[in-house]
Parts: sequence; structure tokens; C-alpha cells
Amino acid sequence: MRNRIVINLDAREEQATQRGRAPGGKRRRWTRVLAILAGLAIGGVVLVLIGGFIWWRYYQSTPTYTLTLMVDAAQRNDLAEFQKQMDDEAIAKNMVASISQKAASRYGLSLSGSMQQQIDNMMPSLLPRIKQTVHDEVVKEIKALSAKSWSEPPPFIVLLFKVPSLVTVTTEGDVAKATTALSDRKIEITMRRDAERWKVTEYKDDVVVQRIVDSVMNELPAIGSFDTPSPLLKKLARTKPRRRGR
Repeated sequence: MRNRIVINLDAREEQATQRGRAPGGKRRRWTRVLAILAGLAIGGVVLVLIGGFIWWRYYQSTPTYTLTLMVDAAQRNDLAEFQKQMDDEAIAKNMVASISQKAASRYGLSLSGSMQQQIDNMMPSLLPRIKQTVHDEVVKEIKALSAKSWSEPPPFIVLLFKVPSLVTVTTEGDVAKATTALSDRKIEITMRRDAERWKVTEYKDDVVVQRIVDSVMNELPAIGSFDTPSPLLKKLARTKPRRRGR
């Protein structure tokens, strides 16, 4: 009786098929994993870009960004750009009271209520002169502030991160106040919202006020020229020599 050897070809084919599929299946799984990771990475980058854009648009609407534009424009001597952040009319009007007070104090004992009123009445006619002087002085002080912090004008990207550390800004509605120290004095800046940006409407600095008073004193009556009801003050005005400007 013959012995027959039976070879199960189907079983071999099934084993070969399984062995052939195993490596390919692993590759496909890794491909899916890498695709998922790549998708997550791309999604993360997109979210960061969207978040950065939203932050940038918000930052552009803050008073601090306006101050940064002013510092950058002052450093580059770009007066046209600097002017966009300034309301010279409002600044001059808000400074008139301080200028009038400081100017009146120069008259000393010869000052009376009527003299103070005369000085106050002359201030509106001096507004154009005051506006230009205020503008020039503010540019000068902003340059001095930046020179205090940097020996060379830094790029704008550096200013974006540095200016917030130089000023303290508080915002209440459409009004913002910024304070900063320069040498031995404090400067206060008031800004009001102007569409999507802000404009400087008030600038408080005693040194700047004194300089403006110096520039407008020639427009005011000479010290001692007022009529005074006091005989003693009249005598002092006649005997005290007038100081000539240098």
C-alpha cells in the first residue's frame, strides 16, 4: 500500500499571506500616527498665529502702543507721524492755566487781581505760539526719555517690549493716563481714545511749563508796567531796575 504525502497548499498560502501583510500593516499604522501628529502640529501653529494676530490687533488699540509710536517717531525725527498722536490744540488749552499761573508769579509783589485778569485775557491770543512751543518741547522730552534708556535708537520690535516697562498706564473708559520718570521729575500724559487709536490731550511737566513761560514772557506786559494802587509798590517799581533779557 502506497503512502501518500499530502501538502496543504492553502495553509502555506495563508501563512505566507499573513507574513507578507504584517510589515505592511505596521507601516500603515505608523503612517496614520504620523499624519495625526502632523495635523495636530499644523493645527497648533495655526492657533498660535490666530492668537498672535488677535493679540496684535488688541495691542494696537492700547495707549501703550500709541506711546511706542511716539517714541519711535521722535527717534526717527518723523514729525508727521509724531503729529498723528498729538492733539496740540487740546494740550495747549489744558496747559494755559498752568502757564498763566507761572507767568503771573514772575511779577511778584506788583501782581494784583486786575493784573492776573489781564494776563489771563491775553492767553487766548498766545495759543498759536503756545501750541508750537508745546509741540517742540514734547518732542524734545520724548527724545530725552528714549536717550535715557538707549544709546542708539532700537528697532521698533524692541520698543514694543521696552516702552511698557518705562511708563505706567491706567485706563478708565476712553481716558488713559501715563506717568514716567525723567531725571528728577515726573511727567504725566493724558490720552483720549480717537477711533482705534489714542491721542495725547494733556502733558504735565513743570520744566516744560517753565520753558513755555520763558518763551511767551516777551508777549506779556513788562514787569513793573502795571498800574498799582499801592504807593509803596509804585516806588519799588520805579526804583527797581528792569532786568534785560540776555
